[in-house]
Amino acid sequence: MNNKILIADDIHPIFIEMVEAAGYQCDYQPTIKLDEALKVIADYKGLVIRSKLNVDKTVFDAATNLRFVCRSGAGLDNIDEAYAKQKNIYLINASEGNMDAVGEHCVGLLLALMNKFNMADQEIRNGEWKREANRGYELKGKTVGIIGYGFMGKSFAKKLSGFEVNVIAYDKYKTGFSDKYAREVSMEEVVKHSDVLSLHVPLTSETNGLVNDEYLFHFKKPIFFINAARGKVVKTQAVLNAIKEGKILGAGLDVLEVEKFPALGEQPWFEELKESNKVILTPHVAGWTFDSYRKLSEVMAEKLLDLTPNLQSPATNH
Repeated sequence: MNNKILIADDIHPIFIEMVEAAGYQCDYQPTIKLDEALKVIADYKGLVIRSKLNVDKTVFDAATNLRFVCRSGAGLDNIDEAYAKQKNIYLINASEGNMDAVGEHCVGLLLALMNKFNMADQEIRNGEWKREANRGYELKGKTVGIIGYGFMGKSFAKKLSGFEVNVIAYDKYKTGFSDKYAREVSMEEVVKHSDVLSLHVPLTSETNGLVNDEYLFHFKKPIFFINAARGKVVKTQAVLNAIKEGKILGAGLDVLEVEKFPALGEQPWFEELKESNKVILTPHVAGWTFDSYRKLSEVMAEKLLDLTPNLQSPATNH
């Protein structure tokens, strides 16, 4: 029986330990390139990835014995989900593994923005001592609007629960999710009441470019804005425009429409982004901590082991 798994990116060894104890055979090739993977993928029952490879129709067609793909991360946007379903291939992600990391990172970005940590730090290093210019805002009493109330959105809401804030949340695909951390509301209420807006949605055809000039125009109050979801959900120039207009007081961006250099530096909005002291940037690391590195692999392994009985029979629709 073929129980071979190709691991095509860097993951914590706990995954290999857990699944090999259950009878799988792991081939750990974290530096493998797409053309190399295409030559050998037919030999494997499973594939493990992070963000390096896009698993599209070409990969699935070459992977004639593939039954599952595990992604060490929250989203599945680098996998053709529709074609995987058509090919009866199971998809596993690990949102639970890095939700605490994302929640904490968003709180950190928000506090840094509201208290101007980046500006104050740089000014002191430059020999300037500006107390009044660096006066901040308190979170207590503010309304935090969350778009998307899955693992990440709920984690952020939970982390905020000690700050005495009013957390409201909108999710297009869920209803009845109000809990002790957030109250379910309409998008109109998020737009009307939010002092803070934080995105926690996957990248889909519907969310691609969701936050643009028109979307931000409708907010009734100036907001602090956080995006640790997916870069392409937000039009960066629209955020910069809203900062200039005073509609956004500060933006914490862990993800961008275009990531990594040199491509990022070539974007028409990059110089303005770089020069803005009302933006804090981090390099897509919200969910990538030393702790989540292990937890992501543990979650993937646990889900695969739960799925294993279904993989012993021939592929059928699921």
